[in-house]
Amino acid sequence: MKIAMWSGPRNLSTAMMYAFGNRSDCAVVDEPFYAAYLAMTGIDHPMRSEILASQDQDPKMVAAGLTDANPDGKTHYYQKHMTQHMIEGVPRDWMREVKNVFLLRHPARVIASYAAKRENPTLTDIGFPQQAELMQMVAGWGQTPVVVDSHDIRENPQDVLEKMCDAIGLDFHEAMLNWPKGGHKDDGVWARHWYGAVWNSTGFAGAEGPLPEVPDALQPVLEAALPLYEEMKARRI
Repeated sequence: MKIAMWSGPRNLSTAMMYAFGNRSDCAVVDEPFYAAYLAMTGIDHPMRSEILASQDQDPKMVAAGLTDANPDGKTHYYQKHMTQHMIEGVPRDWMREVKNVFLLRHPARVIASYAAKRENPTLTDIGFPQQAELMQMVAGWGQTPVVVDSHDIRENPQDVLEKMCDAIGLDFHEAMLNWPKGGHKDDGVWARHWYGAVWNSTGFAGAEGPLPEVPDALQPVLEAALPLYEEMKARRI
């Protein structure tokens, strides 16, 4: 089975990759379209040159690899994807051949976390419009989008992961609830900039507290993202 997990940034996505990566039957890949996205847009991200050197920059070649034989002969292949990477020119037809799962997080939390690493994120940077578009596309193909919210996962990881696995036809493994400290061998080269907290973790963090304050300058981003989040959240398992 091939599982494509779609989220925006700062959204428990690395912890989810570690959860699947701790299964003995599952290979993982970390944001395979990142270099293609940077090359196609010219956008400046932290560690841009290292990222461009670390991955194939041709999105068609990347897409072909995602539906090829699973790495390391594993039964399952978990693919961590960022919705903001799916710009015009990045293929989508390959998504018909995988199980598509959508990971949500309240935009106030995303904005606060992202802004701590990269200033003044836009709505496009945090990926909510792209996530909604991909979800609608998958539904239009006749697939039922599987939707999980990071808030629910942190409140009860086993319950939500069991439901998610059942929804995609995968056996749940308790190994998904914990992982070794220090990162994963398949982390992207950018991990040292973004993954500090999850590198120090051995499992999902506990329930989240109150929503963070969003600076006035980023209130328009929050107001634009909230309706998209609420619409997608209504589908969550």
